[in-house]
Amino acid sequence: MRKSIVLLSCLLACTYLYAQNTLKQSKPNIIILFTDDQGYGDVGSYGAKDIKTPNLDKMAAEGVRFTNFYVAASSCTPSRAALLTGCYPQRVGLPAVVDDLSNKGLSSAEFTIADYLKQNGYATGMFGKWHLGHHPEFMPTRHGFTEFYGIPYSMDMWPFHPKPSHQYPQVPVYSNETVVEYNPNVNQMTTVFTEKSVDFIKRNSNQPFMLYLPYSQPHVPLGVSDKFKGKSDGGLYGDVIMEIDWSVGEIIKAVDAAGISENTLILFTSDNGPWLTYGNHAGSSGGLREGKGTVFGGGQKVPFLARMPGSIPAGRVENQMATAMDILPTVLGITNTSMPRMNPMDGQDIWPLLTKKDKITSKPFFFVKGNEVQAVRDGKWKLHLPHKYRVTLVKGNNGLVGKQDNFGGTIELSLYNIEKDPAESRNLAGKNPKIVKRLRGLIEAFKEDLEQNSRPAGIVKKKL
Repeated sequence: MRKSIVLLSCLLACTYLYAQNTLKQSKPNIIILFTDDQGYGDVGSYGAKDIKTPNLDKMAAEGVRFTNFYVAASSCTPSRAALLTGCYPQRVGLPAVVDDLSNKGLSSAEFTIADYLKQNGYATGMFGKWHLGHHPEFMPTRHGFTEFYGIPYSMDMWPFHPKPSHQYPQVPVYSNETVVEYNPNVNQMTTVFTEKSVDFIKRNSNQPFMLYLPYSQPHVPLGVSDKFKGKSDGGLYGDVIMEIDWSVGEIIKAVDAAGISENTLILFTSDNGPWLTYGNHAGSSGGLREGKGTVFGGGQKVPFLARMPGSIPAGRVENQMATAMDILPTVLGITNTSMPRMNPMDGQDIWPLLTKKDKITSKPFFFVKGNEVQAVRDGKWKLHLPHKYRVTLVKGNNGLVGKQDNFGGTIELSLYNIEKDPAESRNLAGKNPKIVKRLRGLIEAFKEDLEQNSRPAGIVKKKL
């Protein structure tokens, strides 16, 4: 009788613990892996030849791979602002890169993915590069992240820059809001950010969590640990991508080991295309036109992979257009997160597109450089207004920057069928005047909307 009571007690205890764990895990975990300056052609499943990316390729095989995914800008700060707020960066006052001299940052009036999920009971952690303002009021811990370890801006904004625009100070490494190191070893950063991310997953696997891992690589200066140095056929850049691929594998292994794979959405993408001026220290646009700093495909079309076994069918290739601004509304939808006050967003919920459960109508997507609307894509058509763009005049070598002219290229009014001409090489504007007129109308309406419905960035007030 006593044995029966003991067994029954154990059974009830196990049932209770299982029920508690199930209750805690009823909300899906969110992991966003965000590389820096990685090109469309720098992943095996996107055509990389000299770089092996087995973990990213496995992620694509176990989930969905997008072929028409765009970020909202072709440089660091505005692209990150758009990802975290679901808005065009111009909408939140951050159309351009901020650095150590900037008094601007992400305003406290803006809500990030972490802000929303934290209020919904999520543990929120970020390990990597922030680049949305380095003053205390702009840092990740003021924007919803309970844990932060990383750098405030790009690693090339440091004293060893080969051609500095000004004298850069030492790059600080923060643990939450405390500086714990200066000028970190670039060869160890991918490993350190990965180890801290894996630890975060282990510590929070029994509760809903959101992990944001914005790598500082493959943005120059390139750095790779000894375990991958010289291991690729693509030089140092290839080694760096292989280590990022290893990192993705470590994240997936941690999720699988915790038994939470089917309840964890893992997303992988890049903030913009390759910085071509750095030559052999830059990535590949995969045959797309131009690169970072432009609104062509090479600047803003990037890899995008999503994995969530049981919800996202394995091995899918999705050709419909989506953008980084869609991530926030999608996450809010699947986590059932809603607040009394929520900022308007430009993105839309693409969960039906990820799972292929239903069709959606993609919104027109506008390409904005600084505050100039330079192009729009709607369906298969992309229209460029006449504008000047960045061109590489001389490619750099082994970490030394070449020469670029930010206004050296000129494009006339141009219309491209992206489905047939992803390289944007055949101008069809003259043959399709009605389509040109319609798309120009979309641009004019969008310009007016931006003027009327944008919010200012945060500004550090000068001390009296």
